[in-house]
Amino acid sequence: MENNIKNVESELEGSLKGIENLEEIENARVGFLGKKGKITLLMQSLRDVAADKKREMGMKINALKQKAEELIAAKKEQIENKIEEEKLKHAKKYDFSLPCDLGKGSLHPRTIVQKRVEDLFVSMGFVVEDGNEIESEFNNFDAVNVPANHPARDAQDTFWLSTGEVLKTHTSAAQNRIIRKYGAPCKAIFPGRCFRNEALDSGHENTFFQLEGVVIDKDVSVANLIYFVKKTLSSLFGKNLEVRLRPGFFPFTEPSFEMDVQCPFCGGKGCSTCKNGGWIELCPCGMIHPKVLEMGGVDPKEYSGFAFGLGLDRLVMIMNEIPDIRYLNSGNLKFLKNFKLD
Repeated sequence: MENNIKNVESELEGSLKGIENLEEIENARVGFLGKKGKITLLMQSLRDVAADKKREMGMKINALKQKAEELIAAKKEQIENKIEEEKLKHAKKYDFSLPCDLGKGSLHPRTIVQKRVEDLFVSMGFVVEDGNEIESEFNNFDAVNVPANHPARDAQDTFWLSTGEVLKTHTSAAQNRIIRKYGAPCKAIFPGRCFRNEALDSGHENTFFQLEGVVIDKDVSVANLIYFVKKTLSSLFGKNLEVRLRPGFFPFTEPSFEMDVQCPFCGGKGCSTCKNGGWIELCPCGMIHPKVLEMGGVDPKEYSGFAFGLGLDRLVMIMNEIPDIRYLNSGNLKFLKNFKLD
């Protein structure tokens, strides 16, 4: 198995050297990372490896997979930059000093809120990472403890591509890559766009934005999680807020919680924003499952951690009292021009 891994790695590096266009780089990506790609087949062949070698070989294959993703992405960027440079050489010249009376643009309300959230986390020592919008089946499901036979896959009702990849259904799809990148200890957030086959209404969209974060270190506990999330939400809303935990279920955390925040607009008395319940469901969270840490190359016996999620669209709606999520993707300039960055 180890020789097979080395052979695929050598083949990967050799094949990328001669690639000069986007079609070839896409063929290489499918050939190594697609549903029937060489690295995917290596992962499937783990079932034939002796039990005492499975973990070691699995980690090596995952390392190769990450290396392939990074090399292919870098090569693609290099080719795209070259194409762009060629376009610029032949582009028309414009005089940008000419006056224009079209008026000033404005940032999208989601962009404004995301910037505020990111600035807050950066001030607390977090790194901000981007996630892919097209993800492998492994990263989107298996790496976060959702194997092929898990009912949570049905609940997410995903958009599959012909390559065997999937439009990312949750920001958790970036967990494995980020844990492998930073190891332990680790403090990172990763906002991004997600896709699910939803029936559209005032509270549901098939394209929406989430933000997820992880904290991994020694002796991290549920008490740390509660304190951290409470302080974070209080900072975002500019006032001390009461929170409550309810039991939840997420395959990638154990134990899992739904964290509600007391409505910041009515103080828990009940209003239209909280649907007269006094509480707003805002932050699913929990302690990272040992299997997820292990698949990310972190020893769960030495380290623990928690993960938390924020629905950015939901946060935008609450902070700006927007009644319908569909406004955010409408492209309605009359609606969007009302929002300005503080």
